[in-house]
Amino acid sequence: MTLQLRVYVPPHPLIKHWLGVARDAATPSVLFKSAMTELGRWLTYEAVRDWLPTEEMVVQTPLASCPATMINPEVSLAVVPILRAGLALLEGAQTVLPLASIYHLGLVRNENTLTASCYLNKLPEQFNPQTRVLITEPMLATGGSIMMAMTELVQRGVDPGLTRIISVVASPPALQKLSAAYPGLAIYTATIDETVNSDGFIVPGLGDAGDRAFGT
Repeated sequence: MTLQLRVYVPPHPLIKHWLGVARDAATPSVLFKSAMTELGRWLTYEAVRDWLPTEEMVVQTPLASCPATMINPEVSLAVVPILRAGLALLEGAQTVLPLASIYHLGLVRNENTLTASCYLNKLPEQFNPQTRVLITEPMLATGGSIMMAMTELVQRGVDPGLTRIISVVASPPALQKLSAAYPGLAIYTATIDETVNSDGFIVPGLGDAGDRAFGT
């Protein structure tokens, strides 16, 4: 599979561990949600490497002054969870980016046609073009939902080159669609599975992330 966009599968042992917990069908809902929180935390940690803008300054320690590198507070940060499953990753992402603004985007997929439609859009009319946007979407399967989300964001001024997606499981169809449309995009995923079945689920995947996280 030839891709133009940047896809990263971090070799972090904690990411591998919590992926295994999330995949296991015997994992109860409360532990599954904990696994998603941890995956949100560690995938976000990896995604913001070399992405957050910094500034150099001098701070005063109890003993002397010294140089320090700090996150630039003037650059906007936004997290966009794709409802409802994206909420499962949000809690972990917020521990890494506690000052980021949260903009909810609710998308639902028709089970027959596998096409996505929007039922909630809390995105602003326009983003500052320098805004760093992190999208939380556990499953990148057919690509319909994430493509709709990217369309909504780009129409509002978001730069795909400043955008990161964190996902637990990604599939070739979704990655190919994103690659063709947004070559500057970067995706951080715990794993890439090779197959999407006729129902639009990634195989082996981890099932319906939203249902498993919220016990419904």
